[in-house]
Amino acid sequence: MKNLLDKLYRNQSIIFKFFLLAISVFLIVYFFPTGGQFKYEIIKGKPWQYENLYAPFDFAILKSDEEIAAEKSRIRKTHIPYFQYDVSTAESVKNNWQEKLDISQDSLVKSDQKATEFISKTLDEIYQNGIRIQDGDDNNYSIIFLIKNKQVEELLYKDLLTQQDLKPFLISKIEGNNLSNLKNELLEIFFEVLEVNVEYDEELNQKQIQSKFEQISYTRGRVTKGSKIIAKGEIIEGEKLRMLNSLKYEYESQSLESSAFVVVITGYTCLVGLSLLMLLLFIRQYRPDIYDNNNKITFIFFNILFLVFLTLLVLRLDTDYVYVVPLCILPLTLKAFFDARLGLFTHMITVLILGLIVPDSFEYMFLQIIAGIVTILTVSELYKRANLFISVVQITLVYIFAYFAFNMIKEGSIAEINYNNFIYFLLSGVGLLFVQPLIYAYEKIFGLISDLSLLELSDTNSKLLKELANVAPGTFHHSLNVANLAEAAANEIGANSLLIRVGALYHDIGKMKNPIYFTENQTTSVSPHDELSPRESAEVIINHRLEGIEIAKRRNLPDRIIDFIRTHHGTTTVYYFYAKQKEDDEGEEITDKKDFRYPGPIPFSKETAILMMCDSVEAASKSLKEPNTQLIDDFVEKIINKQIQEDQFINANITFKEIQSIKKILKAKLNNIYHLRIEYPD
Repeated sequence: MKNLLDKLYRNQSIIFKFFLLAISVFLIVYFFPTGGQFKYEIIKGKPWQYENLYAPFDFAILKSDEEIAAEKSRIRKTHIPYFQYDVSTAESVKNNWQEKLDISQDSLVKSDQKATEFISKTLDEIYQNGIRIQDGDDNNYSIIFLIKNKQVEELLYKDLLTQQDLKPFLISKIEGNNLSNLKNELLEIFFEVLEVNVEYDEELNQKQIQSKFEQISYTRGRVTKGSKIIAKGEIIEGEKLRMLNSLKYEYESQSLESSAFVVVITGYTCLVGLSLLMLLLFIRQYRPDIYDNNNKITFIFFNILFLVFLTLLVLRLDTDYVYVVPLCILPLTLKAFFDARLGLFTHMITVLILGLIVPDSFEYMFLQIIAGIVTILTVSELYKRANLFISVVQITLVYIFAYFAFNMIKEGSIAEINYNNFIYFLLSGVGLLFVQPLIYAYEKIFGLISDLSLLELSDTNSKLLKELANVAPGTFHHSLNVANLAEAAANEIGANSLLIRVGALYHDIGKMKNPIYFTENQTTSVSPHDELSPRESAEVIINHRLEGIEIAKRRNLPDRIIDFIRTHHGTTTVYYFYAKQKEDDEGEEITDKKDFRYPGPIPFSKETAILMMCDSVEAASKSLKEPNTQLIDDFVEKIINKQIQEDQFINANITFKEIQSIKKILKAKLNNIYHLRIEYPD
């Protein structure tokens, strides 16, 4: 039992990765659609490349979108509208019209009985059907339904008076009753008392129209089992295209039998598992440092799951919206935290997984892979806002261009292209702009570091660096010089210059604990090491590494920065005190060298290796008395060659050619620092 537990403990990292792989496969497959999968690719306007296809079962032929739209348009045109009649308004006007008159109008009514009777009779006639608002539309309704007292009456649309119809209607009534001498007074009274009491019932009409829409049949005709649908070589168009799309829809919408369901799920599991396993193997082969870090592996798989679930959610809402999902946010995010190659490979694996269930899978995968490549090629220095905006515009334009070209092939006509997808591509581009807040959230959740955070850490006005400048000004100045040298060297060989600059600024923060023990901070000729033995002095010097790590952890510096503190001396020897101890021992060989050796680890990346070279060269260059070009060249060669001989770079993925380039940069920079010039003849 103990052996089993020991074995599990030793292999816990591998067990975790396979557990993560299994959980990811399960979650993805669980949410995959489980209908039947149509095994043929349908490309409009192209010949049918497969054998003759016969109907495997009876199925209905789906109507085209144009046919459905035409039926809906006909329903709207033939729909008899409903209007609501307000009885209370009509009764109020007819019974209380005299109360609204002014003194002159009231006296006219009381003095002329005929006018009073005319007004009452005309009001009854007007409110027989009511007055409606002029709607401004050229509606050609012939008849309408008028809802009055919860009863529906059918009448001609023209029998509903509008406010504009009232004046000619009233004039004809006044003249027909021989009241032309009171025309102006009567018109003034009518316009004073009349009120609109009929309005179009928007809610009821929409319900009625929607109810009729739901009764539309989305199929026309049927194809019987065994009927030939299309022969090999026939062009996929017209009725053939409709039958093929109908058969595909039937396949994908029907529920599978239990045995078939198990088979489909097994197939999905195998393909998704194989895809994610390939990603793991890629990381293990080419990014071993990431593979060994379970937190980073979890982060990569989380991003894949997030975008797969987002795409599945959109597909369930409407397949037309599939391009709204900003899938290129995946390579953007991974490039910010890791590198472009891993970002692109992970993006392609994700696209392959989604290609199993999205419609028009080849077109989808082509567009997404092309967009992912453009994302990797165009997005650089993500912390610069202008770069992100420019890259998003380029990605969106590539989407639109590729989609347009693809559909020119499919449709054979520019007029047939669905231009609505261009809007979806624009929305996807807007979604990509949220990558910066997303990266910030990931940094807090997973404890990772991106270029955005590195830029903040590189600010020399930060609290920790200002403290370093106050407590150990010589060390701060040394760190600035190392940062400049390391950044130039990193740019020369294509390493991460921003990361190495930040690492260089913080690599010696451990010297803040005992700054006076380091020569760059000593302002007098008296050294505190004079009171210590060589072993004690070496211990103080070596301990600045451990003290730097402790300070960095207390100040919440990222692990990638702490790595520079750990490795910037590797396993080298504090040679000055080692030689002094040998001298004190009268040249005898020192048996316990570990007292004078840094504990490591040695550099394990290009960036940490560059920092070791630059730190050693910059620190030792202060001992040069009368530097010249030849002396500096020999000096740089000697220091770096010694580090190579001591195997300080065997774990770093850096080549001899790159080391030679770094030497060249350091020599040039030191020559500039010491302002060396060629010697002119007398």
